[in-house]
Amino acid sequence: MLFRRRDLDGIAAGHVDLAFRRWERARVKPGTRIRTAVGVIAIDAVDVVEDVTDEEVRRAGLASRAEALVDGRPGRLHRIALHLAGPDPRIALRDGAPTAGDLERIDRLPWALDYLRAIGERPGVRAADLAESFGVEKRLFKPRVRRLKELGLTESLERGYRLSPRGKAVLELRGARQMPGPT
Repeated sequence: MLFRRRDLDGIAAGHVDLAFRRWERARVKPGTRIRTAVGVIAIDAVDVVEDVTDEEVRRAGLASRAEALVDGRPGRLHRIALHLAGPDPRIALRDGAPTAGDLERIDRLPWALDYLRAIGERPGVRAADLAESFGVEKRLFKPRVRRLKELGLTESLERGYRLSPRGKAVLELRGARQMPGPT
């Protein structure tokens, strides 16, 4: 489930606690947690509705009922109750030292150190360009980088990636040469 930046800002500020989507079937369910730029958003309820009230429009941070009804799109109208559940846990990982278990996981990924080195040497480079430098398709490269991000080793930028302090530490611990880049 994607959110516009203004919706994320409203959720983070506590002004927005509803969203509306037209789907053939619900794409999220209660209990789902979604990591976003403002933190983890928890899905509290998902209901199919026929109409929306002015109060619901306000709670969704929308300008009008028409905007909430998302007319012209196929599917049934779903009202999603949500709230900000807390910060993205990967952010706290980025500054921590890698554990022995982290290093073991990284060692089992034959491409991990090469990817970390490339990101360290070329921060802000588009995923497609980095993928090409490895001779792999972007659709293979990006999920691998997401695995590194899950370990708190990389950070996504507006364009491309950079190493986190934890990622730099992994390269130092594994003796992988890394070119200094802008921080």
